[in-house]
Amino acid sequence: MRRFDFVTLKLFISVAEEGRLTAAAAREHLALAAVSKRISDLETLVGTTLLYRRPRGVELTPAGQAFLHHARRIMDNIERLQAELSEYGEGVRGHVRIHSNTSAIIAFLPQDLSAFSRLYPEIKIDLQERVSSEIIAAVRDGLTDIGIFAGHVAAPDLQQLSYRHDRLVLMTPVDHPLAERESIAFSEALAFDFIGLQQDTSLQSLLNEQANLAGKALRMRIQVRSFDAICRMIHHGMGVGVLPEQTIYRDLGDLQLKSIPLSDSWAQRELVIGMRRYASLHVTARHLVDHLTQSEDDS
Repeated sequence: MRRFDFVTLKLFISVAEEGRLTAAAAREHLALAAVSKRISDLETLVGTTLLYRRPRGVELTPAGQAFLHHARRIMDNIERLQAELSEYGEGVRGHVRIHSNTSAIIAFLPQDLSAFSRLYPEIKIDLQERVSSEIIAAVRDGLTDIGIFAGHVAAPDLQQLSYRHDRLVLMTPVDHPLAERESIAFSEALAFDFIGLQQDTSLQSLLNEQANLAGKALRMRIQVRSFDAICRMIHHGMGVGVLPEQTIYRDLGDLQLKSIPLSDSWAQRELVIGMRRYASLHVTARHLVDHLTQSEDDS
């Protein structure tokens, strides 16, 4: 190999993401020996070591990190070129990667992506559920085209557009002492045990921060991984919890729950669409961003 080719660039990205040559070979449908030779030839071409070979896999050297950054940019540009040229053919085609938090996936994306797919049936959507901090990192690293996350999470280096708004509510059993309240301040609820999400979620971080500002402890009795699990724990009297109003399931059967709006100003949340730069997105991703940012006005 005397120059870079797209197959090798794509292969190097797979090796970096998988962390093992065998996994990258399976992902790219190549023989392990062919993968090893291509990577060795690539290192010879660039004149430096790109990977540390470890007993349990490979790690990027500093040069490998730099090469990965540029390889991803090149492949992204190729994908954008292919997508834009396809518009001159039989219609818009392509592939858009989205990382989103749970709130958007439950409350808004099903109907929004369904409508988008009817408009652009040839665009494939790869949607992955992540917490906000992981989403922001994935956008920065080029692992996803766009991310949807809570607007209060700091991401100053990303371009952000408003997607949707939701409101946080306190969930209690119907026979709870607070159940008759029409609204409530979060600080008042801190006298009770809470059921919540894992610590790495943006919602749980927000609640921890607000409890600290109120000078009170957030008494976490149980932490789970889904809004559904929170609701079921609350139904059985294990505590109270804070959820985005739009994510409360309408089909929880005979669960006896009461939702009480939080009166705090921070309980009115914004979900945003984050990207490195709108102008650098390939045309299929721009179509999706345009569709999603119009969705709230149309709903």
